[in-house]
Amino acid sequence: MDSQQVFTFGQQALHLMLMLSAPLLLTVLAVGLLVSIFQAATQLNEATLSFVPKILAAVAVLTIIGPWMITTLVEYLQSMLQAIPTVVG
Repeated sequence: MDSQQVFTFGQQALHLMLMLSAPLLLTVLAVGLLVSIFQAATQLNEATLSFVPKILAAVAVLTIIGPWMITTLVEYLQSMLQAIPTVVG
């Protein structure tokens, strides 16, 4: 295994990590921004008002996009496991 293969595998892993985490992170970020604007406009400073909508949005995104995330991760792991004989041998 040469250094180019190591960098390629690392690049693929980072790309997959960003691709899988982006929908959830962007949704929670958008909901947090909307809740913050609402709190600033109404001057409500309730801790649960900022926490509960983020959790509900995260659960909704995981429910909708979760199967795609799992199949993408399984396909990546299968390709990595199938590449072991070619890399080692």
